[in-house]
Amino acid sequence: MTRAPTTLYKYRGFSTNTLEMLCHDRLYFAHPGTFNDPLDCSPSVECDSSLDEMRDLLSELIHRRVKSEVLVSLGRARVKGLNAVAHADKRARIEARSELSEIAYSAKDPFFTENVTAAEAEMVLTVRQIETELRRYYERGVCCFSTSYASPLLWSHYGDQHQGLCIGYSLNRQPKPDPQRVIYGGKRSIRTTSLIKALVHGDPQAVKELDRDVLLRKARGWGYEKEWRLIGRQGDQESPLLLKEVTFGLRCPLSVMHSMIQALEGRATPLRYFRMYEVGGRFVLRRTELETGELQANFPITAQSSAEVFGNHDL
Repeated sequence: MTRAPTTLYKYRGFSTNTLEMLCHDRLYFAHPGTFNDPLDCSPSVECDSSLDEMRDLLSELIHRRVKSEVLVSLGRARVKGLNAVAHADKRARIEARSELSEIAYSAKDPFFTENVTAAEAEMVLTVRQIETELRRYYERGVCCFSTSYASPLLWSHYGDQHQGLCIGYSLNRQPKPDPQRVIYGGKRSIRTTSLIKALVHGDPQAVKELDRDVLLRKARGWGYEKEWRLIGRQGDQESPLLLKEVTFGLRCPLSVMHSMIQALEGRATPLRYFRMYEVGGRFVLRRTELETGELQANFPITAQSSAEVFGNHDL
């Protein structure tokens, strides 16, 4: 079992959103569909089950989604209790039967059966719909971090080409956060037997493996990110991590450093501030701790003319 790192890092450009995020101590858990990698959290389904088993799997996925949606809708209308659950369950069963019937009917269309049997066409359509429902099922909120503050690629891609900053978070909170390590490489496809074991039969180990393969597996080329993730509900929310440090990029203006330090002054937990620097003759980045007092003493600057500085002496 891999131990979680003591510090997680998030690269950001300097903006009003970044300032809001830090001043209010919040994090944004994004929908996976917004990620810059379209294959991230988007598995394909590999069929190794019978058609009847596939129907049961699709029925279960539709039932879970529709029941959850109906309960949310009823909750907004302040309808709760056993009657609400029974109504949601009935609606979900109807929706699942309707979807399966529509797939079976479509599979008989000559467009699909030109080179295959109706059963084979139904299998293909069922797999496609299982993929769609699986992605809906895993529409969680994801917040991404790295274990490195000195990655040139991360500074370029996410730190506004070194003009931004890298925020360091500690896991020293109660309750203790549970970040998950991203796994690079392996297959993007998931077998239907694994889905059935996890979602139909509820096998705990199968559920754990499915969560890993959907939410935590990326192409090997992304390995430089050294990524860990927090999984939760989508949207902006209070940070479950402890903000402890801010590192400024190579090109980050001194005025931005000053503004950020001023904005975060007075926090209950004092922050440490660092600035990146380059190692001569090498493609290596290091950081050094900032003397914030010296930096703050030079800001803000009031522009003065030479006459205001030296006095206007008429000769």
